[in-house]
Amino acid sequence: MSVVALGLLCSSCGISRSATSNTNLTQTEVQLTKKNFRVVGTVSGESTQNYWLGIGGMSKKSMDETAISDMYKNANLTGSQAIINTNVSHKNKLILIYNQAKAIATGTIIEFTE
Repeated sequence: MSVVALGLLCSSCGISRSATSNTNLTQTEVQLTKKNFRVVGTVSGESTQNYWLGIGGMSKKSMDETAISDMYKNANLTGSQAIINTNVSHKNKLILIYNQAKAIATGTIIEFTE
């Protein structure tokens, strides 16, 4: 077997895509029309699923919700803090018959000052 063929068999492919939406799991509506808040920082959370021959894991929606839930857990929100600008990106690692899918949720933590 040639070195090139062996290299192709042992290599992996990666796929990444990002989706921005204006939806979140909380029912809070925040109007940021005046400067009554400060940005505290950013937070992220993730969910990973493994598939063999395309079998296994959760649905994309379930992976997104798990990543967002992990993001909220990691935020340790206190008092008048909230998470805004929530985005979920997806990455796939493909190796022959194995696929590892990952959803990564990110958001901005703000704190209201008034």
